[in-house]
Amino acid sequence: MTNSGAETVILVEKSGGVALVTLNRPQAMNALSRELRAAIAETFEALEADPEVRAVILTGAGKAFTAGLDLKELGSGASTVNGTVSDKDPVTSIGHFSGPVIGAINGVAITGGFELALACDVLICSTNARFADTHARVGILPGWGLSQKLSRAIGIYRAKELSLTGNFLSAEQAYAWGMVNRVVAPEELIPAARKLADDMLSLVPDCLPAYKKLIDEGFAQTFGESLKTERRFSSERNGNVEAGAIEARREAIRQRGQQQKN
Repeated sequence: MTNSGAETVILVEKSGGVALVTLNRPQAMNALSRELRAAIAETFEALEADPEVRAVILTGAGKAFTAGLDLKELGSGASTVNGTVSDKDPVTSIGHFSGPVIGAINGVAITGGFELALACDVLICSTNARFADTHARVGILPGWGLSQKLSRAIGIYRAKELSLTGNFLSAEQAYAWGMVNRVVAPEELIPAARKLADDMLSLVPDCLPAYKKLIDEGFAQTFGESLKTERRFSSERNGNVEAGAIEARREAIRQRGQQQKN
């Protein structure tokens, strides 16, 4: 995806059903300018419409994942209309992608960048990654879900500590708190994300987005309602699966288990 100017603010590389999406404003720590926010939204809309793309890896160029909203642009008023951000919400656009989105967090993810990371389904971090919620330090409040998602990911007491201090969270501490799936060396980040994407794409193709949707819908509900949602999804799908197909897939699972054991 390119813009009309000299800079390409987002890069997309497609291979084997996976799209590697790279935020590309390294000189500005991938700050979320109006142009980049729009590019993220447009990119994910285009990827959702592409039947060849079933999973996405989202990362940043240079030393940062993203340092959040472009404060210079916000301060000038160039990114707002009547005091509010005037373009598409990139977090909502990411959420509309039906396949898994793997966040490959290569560096700092600050404020709006932290929210962008939390929009992903799975997080793999470089040892260089750090997170910070500095909304209150710059005098604003989050609007892309951080205040609710973070507490659900790490617990309300830890979330309050981060959000009410603006302190940085290391990749290792984020892993210890259960917010990220794993931490790897910088050179291993994209290969590890690609390996995880390939594992996900080895599932029965139409079951992958269906299972993601089931998890997401249930997570937003009370426990009792989520069980009803699971029963509904299960009854709609499982009655149409042939016994012979299940048996054949079980053998493939057995062989995969032996390979992973070894």
